[in-house]
Amino acid sequence: MRLLMLGGTGFVGSAIVAEGVRRGWTVTMFNRGIHGPTPPGVHRLRGDRTAPGGLAELAGGAWDVVVDTWDGAPRAVRDAATLLRSAGHYAYVSSGSVYAPPVLPGVGEESAVVPSAADDTRDDDYARCKAGGELAATEVFGERALLVRAGLILGPGEDIGRLPWWLHRVARGGDVLAPGPADLPVQYVDVRDLTAFTLDRAVEGVGGAFNVISRPGHTTMGELLREAVAATGADARLRWTDPEPILAAGVEPWNDLPVWIPPGHEYRWLQERGVEKAYAAGLTCRPVAETVGDTWRWLDRVGAVPPRAGRPVRTTVGLDPAREAALLATHHPA
Repeated sequence: MRLLMLGGTGFVGSAIVAEGVRRGWTVTMFNRGIHGPTPPGVHRLRGDRTAPGGLAELAGGAWDVVVDTWDGAPRAVRDAATLLRSAGHYAYVSSGSVYAPPVLPGVGEESAVVPSAADDTRDDDYARCKAGGELAATEVFGERALLVRAGLILGPGEDIGRLPWWLHRVARGGDVLAPGPADLPVQYVDVRDLTAFTLDRAVEGVGGAFNVISRPGHTTMGELLREAVAATGADARLRWTDPEPILAAGVEPWNDLPVWIPPGHEYRWLQERGVEKAYAAGLTCRPVAETVGDTWRWLDRVGAVPPRAGRPVRTTVGLDPAREAALLATHHPA
């Protein structure tokens, strides 16, 4: 199989490239060539898809599968897809963020998405950009366009730092503010399972939109943090705390305490999406212990979360130690 990865140096893109190489495919990366090395056995083409003539290096190429993770202006997806229209299949890694509010728990692929356009040149709204990217891929490739609506993505290589923050925090040991309830269901997808689903379905010629994320309750906050303690071997004590005092202190779910979205929160649906279609198509998700353990071993090897390719400013995640200490002192005094 001949795989073209548009990008290939970020979290998901590098995982796609690695899996293509592992499968023995002929793998080509197309990007600006300013982030990350070229993996052994991978051919790299250079170009800036946002610049006039920036796709020239792709002209005349032949690929069975194209994977695109672009999250900027949709016009860039339309231009690339148009040039690559002779490829066998176009997989666009999108996001659950495309669903139009208000979004209800259990949202499925048939639900309405935010308004957008395939030729939109604006890049200031993530949801609109992803929705427009879907339109662009489908406009050119039709049923040969696979739309992978990912949710929370975890695993080795994560460049936002949600699971890495928890692992580093647990590794420091001591009392750890654990946001409850401990049995709160958590829905996510390991990047390697996302990658396998994307490439497998593309090879099979499957098109259309899929919520690619584990079943709701694949794990819980309790299981996730206990696995972090086990993986790091740290002397950490999880101090479970009800959501109400945490929220009253101004702590933001998802950002200050990554992964956590408490019951009743307006974005709780992000971890309660319908996944029947993806599982029926072949999605499988590995146990949380494997995701957490492999992520810790990767972190131990690389030392720190890598910068996000093409994004010099990274969203800061994780609770300030002083704020955590104050909450622990109030709700879990020694």
